[in-house]
Amino acid sequence: MTETQISPADSAMPGWLSSLPEGLRPYAMLARWDRPVGVWLLYLPCLIGLAFERIRTGLYLTDSLWAILFLIGAIAMRGAGCTWNDITDRDFDAKVERTALRPIPAGLVTLREAHIFLGIQLAVGFLVWLCLPGDAKIVALLSIPLVGAYPFMKRVTWWPQAWLGATFNWGALVGVAVAGSISFPAVLLYIGLACWTVAYDTIYALQDREDDALIGVKSTARLFGKHAALYSFGFFIVAAALIAAASGLQGAGRMGAVTSLAFLGHATAQVSRLKSKGDRVALAVFKSNVWTGALVAIGLTLAAMTPAPPPRTLFSGPEIVPDGQPDKVTLPFGLELQKGPRQPGLPETWLASDIRRTLERDGYVFPDAAESPNEP
Repeated sequence: MTETQISPADSAMPGWLSSLPEGLRPYAMLARWDRPVGVWLLYLPCLIGLAFERIRTGLYLTDSLWAILFLIGAIAMRGAGCTWNDITDRDFDAKVERTALRPIPAGLVTLREAHIFLGIQLAVGFLVWLCLPGDAKIVALLSIPLVGAYPFMKRVTWWPQAWLGATFNWGALVGVAVAGSISFPAVLLYIGLACWTVAYDTIYALQDREDDALIGVKSTARLFGKHAALYSFGFFIVAAALIAAASGLQGAGRMGAVTSLAFLGHATAQVSRLKSKGDRVALAVFKSNVWTGALVAIGLTLAAMTPAPPPRTLFSGPEIVPDGQPDKVTLPFGLELQKGPRQPGLPETWLASDIRRTLERDGYVFPDAAESPNEP
């Protein structure tokens, strides 16, 4: 079997794929191991969530172990998701030129073998799940309905990309739960990353608009039509705004703002390239989103490593006054009241002499006029 026969049209590493043992090639294609972009897009939100939560506490040595576990889980669960997607979409894939050579429609893997391979990948993901803290275990389990329902969304809604955004970025919430607890800023971050996914997956779906229209598959690329690039840019802007807001609430300071601007700058370059060169560069533009996500992950990691400086102000800070009564009080014209021993028992009146005795009772000593050096 030749390389062109065993490689799908959209394989990113056909040479590497053909170098694998013949029996392993169909399973590598089924899990999309020859297209690592999806692994990165699933892995990066996990790192982003972990770094985001560490902004308040700083990084820990154990975070490197979490990063390794997240990578293993991303590879396993992305492969499982693609396998499940190919099982449910086998009839659609056979009708689309770009996907016709995938293992199931091409007859390289039987349906039973695909289900067994799916179970093996889920078992690896289960081992990673066992290593998570209790709260993170619960959060991770909540993603199962999203993963299971995703392949059917393109049949019932024009917004399967939004469902993919909710699914692919669930790792951000898992990353937050590993390092702390899910807060309002973390939810804002998750929604922002989901908007980012809507943008880049709309760009990805531009490749299949004609085939999708023929077989009745829905997508935001078809829904937006000739304005797909403009709408994608709108989702990029919303994503950048939400990432900035979440970072600010989390205390990322200037680094959070720089991260959001870098994200938006890269997104702007993507849309400009898409507008100038058309749908033929859609796949390349989609792949560049690995760098878009990496900018956010790096920026938030730096924010966790470098605490924000205290705010500067033109006004002086509050003066700290020591507790208790002062020992002396300075008066105008060089006069001074000194605190002496308390003299209890004197009555308190409003007459001038009694006022003086009242002050003396409280410990203030008045200078004696007879002791003044200027007195004759």
